[in-house]
Amino acid sequence: MEYSSSEDDELVEDCMDLEEDIGASDVDQRTGEVTASLHFGDQLCNSVVTVENSVGNVLLTTDGEVKNEEPYLGMVFDSDSSARAFYNAYALRIGFGIRVARSRSERRKGVEVLVMKRFVCLKEGHHKKKVTEYTTKKKRKRLSIRDGCPAMMEVVRRGPDKWVVTKSVLEHTHVVVSPDKVREIQLNHLSGKDREHENYLRDMRQKIFGEGDAQGLLEYFKRMQAENSGFFYAVQVDNRNCMTNVFWADAKARMAYNYFGDAVTFDTTYKKNENMIPFAAFTGVNHHGQPVVFGCALAVDKTESSFAWLFETWLTAMFGRRPISFTTDQGKAMEVAVAKVFPNTHHRVCRWRVLSRCKKKLSDVCSRYPTFYVELKKCVNESDAVDVFEVYWRSILDKYGLRENTWLQLLYNVRHKWIPAYLKSSFFAELSTTQKLESMNRFYRNNFDKKISLHAFIAKFDQAMNCRYEKEAQEDLAVLHDQRILKTDAPLEKQAANIYTRTVFEKFQVELIEALDYSVKIQDGAISKFSVERDGDACNRHIVFLNVSEKKACCSCPKFDFSGILCRHVLAVFLVTGVILLPEHYILKRWTRKAKSGLILEEDRGLEFQNYCDSSPILRYNDLVHDAMKCAEKGAASAETYKIVKDILQKAFAEIVALEENVAKARPNHAENM
Repeated sequence: MEYSSSEDDELVEDCMDLEEDIGASDVDQRTGEVTASLHFGDQLCNSVVTVENSVGNVLLTTDGEVKNEEPYLGMVFDSDSSARAFYNAYALRIGFGIRVARSRSERRKGVEVLVMKRFVCLKEGHHKKKVTEYTTKKKRKRLSIRDGCPAMMEVVRRGPDKWVVTKSVLEHTHVVVSPDKVREIQLNHLSGKDREHENYLRDMRQKIFGEGDAQGLLEYFKRMQAENSGFFYAVQVDNRNCMTNVFWADAKARMAYNYFGDAVTFDTTYKKNENMIPFAAFTGVNHHGQPVVFGCALAVDKTESSFAWLFETWLTAMFGRRPISFTTDQGKAMEVAVAKVFPNTHHRVCRWRVLSRCKKKLSDVCSRYPTFYVELKKCVNESDAVDVFEVYWRSILDKYGLRENTWLQLLYNVRHKWIPAYLKSSFFAELSTTQKLESMNRFYRNNFDKKISLHAFIAKFDQAMNCRYEKEAQEDLAVLHDQRILKTDAPLEKQAANIYTRTVFEKFQVELIEALDYSVKIQDGAISKFSVERDGDACNRHIVFLNVSEKKACCSCPKFDFSGILCRHVLAVFLVTGVILLPEHYILKRWTRKAKSGLILEEDRGLEFQNYCDSSPILRYNDLVHDAMKCAEKGAASAETYKIVKDILQKAFAEIVALEENVAKARPNHAENM
């Protein structure tokens, strides 16, 4: 996979409405980046504690150990960053600026590995004028400093710690200048972007906080934490001590993550309306199929480093447990941050946002062909296999004459990121690919048709969250008393009715009834192979492999891997092979009535997490709060459980006090011996 900073990337970003990394530059010699100060609301010391304070690169800094030599073929570096540092110092000494023009990655053992980087003179290449649709919106004219200079150095990975120069051009097409002049030119070049970034942040802060709302927000956080020690918040500030990003999560959100944090969506619906506060939410789905919030943020700054800070902070609040899957909007900065913070998590782009953009990008097509958008959604959402999607997609392009459509070509090139057929082997907790889960979009639509103050926003949001908690509690209660209507005599259905919540059972019931209409052909072997189809339709034939002794099945439409519910094809095989009850390994606890009982996700903690807690007082505190919240949740259920939990907590507290007293007594003796 190859990446370039050429105009082609800019076209892709323009077509896909990717978020611009405001203030981020591809120029290697940068001005000082903003200070990233991280503040945690920590009840341990009842104050805001500064945890990290790091300053970015300084303009045109050089490594004192770099030798004064020119790049040459075969030159070896231990990393791509070392190569960049060398070329950076060389450029400063000669008198020109540099940037990264191209990079390439390869997939090795399932992991994307960077294998090539090309550093070029700032004047390399030529700016091409974008071909854009006619618009009345005025665009700022940009002056280009590029004149086709060929000077460059390219390095290629030849081993784990070996990068070799494979291409090098020393000649320039322009007059190089003194290092002092380079600094001046580079500063002038970058200051415009920096100024634009600063103006953007200032305007956004004014839009969010107005006069005094920032202090009001901090007071709200402190009040919430005083009421509940499980409340978590963090604030990122720049070198002027101004807020750039804010994150918070209450105790209920953190507890919900322990039960349903396997599949998470970073919801940035606010970008659809310029009047909206830049509010983002980490969301998921509970055992009733209802949306649940795992944390909230004000995303003032939208650079790669800001997203990385936000994701890392959220991860800390969630006790360091990474989700199985993570869904976001498309954006270069966000994608890089996700790869950094969640390297082993399955990342996908929200297809509903992509489809929503299709309406805008293909508005002329939709107006000429009313059935086009309906067919496109059906192709995306209902193709349960890659080959089915490929055939369907090509048929749509041919039917509407869209083979040369640039937008659809771009979407197809990144299909593995957003088309369900390519993502079926990963778990996303989607009970249906055709029904859109309620997002923050409805919350915005119902409450914010015009600008409102941050204080009013927070009040309305808290009210909306309380309503959601109430709906979940009502559904929990209803599950205990509702009577399920069975539609078959299969023991599988009766078992599912007693295990699953109402919403999940209804989904399972549909799959079971559909399974009755499928014919199954058996091919015996050590692991039996079954051909499953309906009404002789070979186009929709699916293959199921079954290990009879272990009762483990694998279907060509891996619905279970994607949603956690067995598909109709596997159920059809179970019915003909005499599997009368669901095997335990096919009952996902997160979909059952007892989803919030016992200890869930504890298997993910492991020795590594415990070691991390041993070295971090904040994580130790978070982990203890997490366990205490579980005790409180169960202890409040009845007077009997309340008494048990109360006695245990009082005994534990007494033991802690006794330990502290013993340690205090031992200290004087230790001092005397010294």
